[in-house]
Amino acid sequence: MQFLKVHHPVDAREKDSLQQFLEVVPTLVDPCSEEADIRHVTVSAIVVSDEGDAVVLHLHKRLNMWLQPGGHIDVGEDIVAAALREAHEETGLPVRHEREGGVFVHLDVHPGPRGHTHFDVRFVVRAPKVTPTPGVDESPEVRWFSWDEAQAMADAGLIGALQATRSLLGMN
Repeated sequence: MQFLKVHHPVDAREKDSLQQFLEVVPTLVDPCSEEADIRHVTVSAIVVSDEGDAVVLHLHKRLNMWLQPGGHIDVGEDIVAAALREAHEETGLPVRHEREGGVFVHLDVHPGPRGHTHFDVRFVVRAPKVTPTPGVDESPEVRWFSWDEAQAMADAGLIGALQATRSLLGMN
């Protein structure tokens, strides 16, 4: 994840997250394993419509918050592939990366369940603006939001990701 060493944070929260990531993650034996340490790398996706006018959020089942799709990285899975898998599982949309190799957009360190700390690496992905059809074990509450709607309901970590994505895509 060399791209993090040259990343320019969008705000103070991301700056702090980046510093924590660069200090902690290299010391972890298996950074992507939730079993190896209570601190681990997770991945999520900012799903943007092909037209660029909307983003998808889902109502997290346990946290009861509207968030971007994301989660843990499977054993042996590439982080870029994990972002697509998680986005597809949680939305049912035919997602794809913005370009080959993915486009990293944001980093956020936050508390996870069971006392874990998630070092969440976020990518921009695209999807056609069709009705989401999440998997049976996923939250059924998934929908498209305008940028302003998403920003208004986002938590502090997601606000930075939305701002960074809009800026990256030239939508500010």
